[in-house]
Amino acid sequence: MGLAVWALIAYIGTIVVWSVALRRGIGEGMVVGFLVVCAFGGTRFLELLVVGLQDAFNEEIVFAALAFTFIGFLLASTGVIDRQVEILNSLLGRLPGGAGYVATVGSALFGSVAHSGSANAATLGTVTIPWMKRSQWPAPVAATVVAGNAGNGTVIPPSASFFILIGTATVAPLVTVGELLPAMFVAAAWCVLWRLVVIAYFVRRHRIQRVPASDISPFRQSFRHGWTSLLVFLGILVPVFVTLGPTGAFVTDALGEDAADTISIVVWIPVLLGLLALLLGRKKLPKGVRGWYDFVAETAPRYRDIGATLVFAFAGGAVLTELGLADQLAAVLNGLDASPVVMSVIVAVMVVLVAGPLSSTATIATIGGIGFSVLVVAGVDPVLAACVVLVAASTEGASPPGASAIYIATGIAGVNPVKTFVPLVVLYVVPILLIAALIGPGWLPVPH
Repeated sequence: MGLAVWALIAYIGTIVVWSVALRRGIGEGMVVGFLVVCAFGGTRFLELLVVGLQDAFNEEIVFAALAFTFIGFLLASTGVIDRQVEILNSLLGRLPGGAGYVATVGSALFGSVAHSGSANAATLGTVTIPWMKRSQWPAPVAATVVAGNAGNGTVIPPSASFFILIGTATVAPLVTVGELLPAMFVAAAWCVLWRLVVIAYFVRRHRIQRVPASDISPFRQSFRHGWTSLLVFLGILVPVFVTLGPTGAFVTDALGEDAADTISIVVWIPVLLGLLALLLGRKKLPKGVRGWYDFVAETAPRYRDIGATLVFAFAGGAVLTELGLADQLAAVLNGLDASPVVMSVIVAVMVVLVAGPLSSTATIATIGGIGFSVLVVAGVDPVLAACVVLVAASTEGASPPGASAIYIATGIAGVNPVKTFVPLVVLYVVPILLIAALIGPGWLPVPH
């Protein structure tokens, strides 16, 4: 194996030891891992340090991901999410175990807006875990559901991982946003469908009954009270329509190609979502300078790890690329000379293992392009290859022991995190891995 492959092994090992064995923050582990990777350059240490940081700070997605974190907090703090859940409760609460279905569908809706597994677990968990416990769901199972659903925050496009992968040098020439977006919506739908199957399993196994009628508002009432909360999804639809498909072509013709190219979907989705969140939640926004100071200060701890993780994930990925990781790892995997089916399984497993200690964004930034290239060389369609990598990376929210969503959900539920590890692996990580592997050879229908 080449130097860069050993650097990758040391990078992942350092992060695992730092964040799991030493129980330090994942952001801190990413910084240390980045320095370790730079050290593999020997006398080029300072050069690689600069290359990595320059690459990281030039990424639009760093802004987008940090903005999504704030938007998730804003939506939860102003009650917009509560109104959406109330509508879902009116539709699904009468089903036995309805709170679990609402938790799953709600996480998918929230995941399409705020693309963060930890934010998904924190936001939906705050509302749904107490509700699930009140409706006869065992506390460890409620935590398992919320942590297992966290992947909806990263698999549903257009997520941070989506943009990282589509922007890599190996993917960009072969797959366009317009091709990958509908494919990933279908791939994500398979993942959501499986999560609903898991809810049905839990309901049957634990004999969970329907929510008391007194806790369910009539649909007309909940819709009348909360329909405006659904307008937040315009923050996604408008940039998508302006930049993609026939409407995107119309805008390009009207404005000219140069002007249209300045409309970045990565920037405008969080900007519009933020504006809509402020508008829809204006009545519950803080008043005065002191109120806003406290409000912003409350969000600060959320950026400690996600900011460092994003910046140093990109930086570490850039240095690994500079060391020649793509060619070296591709040579190792291509040497297997495996069929598209077998290679889809191998790449999915590889991505899942890396996604355990890393976030999905860090995983994609580090090895996403490599996994994609290996699959394409093995004969997998480029669009399907991208889907395989993204779906496999979305397991990070449910992968013990390093996934932050697990500790967020168990903290809300008040249970020992270890009680969720086995069910998370068996019911969420392994099945999502299989979904990814089946997409590659085309055995699971996805448009391409």
